Amino acid sequence: MDVINSLIQNSSLNGMPKWYKFMAISLFSVIVSLLLTMMTLLLIYGPNVNIRFGY
Repeated sequence: MDVINSLIQNSSLNGMPKWYKFMAISLFSVIVSLLLTMMTLLLIYGPNVNIRFGY
């Protein structure tokens, strides 16, 4: 919890309402978990996927 409080105090979220802090941290958490899920799926299924580039 000290890490989160330290990040909030040293960022632009300092002084913002609690709901705004919650929404910003929630959005960041959703994006990070989505990226980790996509990386995991690429590592598992990547060699079997045929990717074509072009129009």
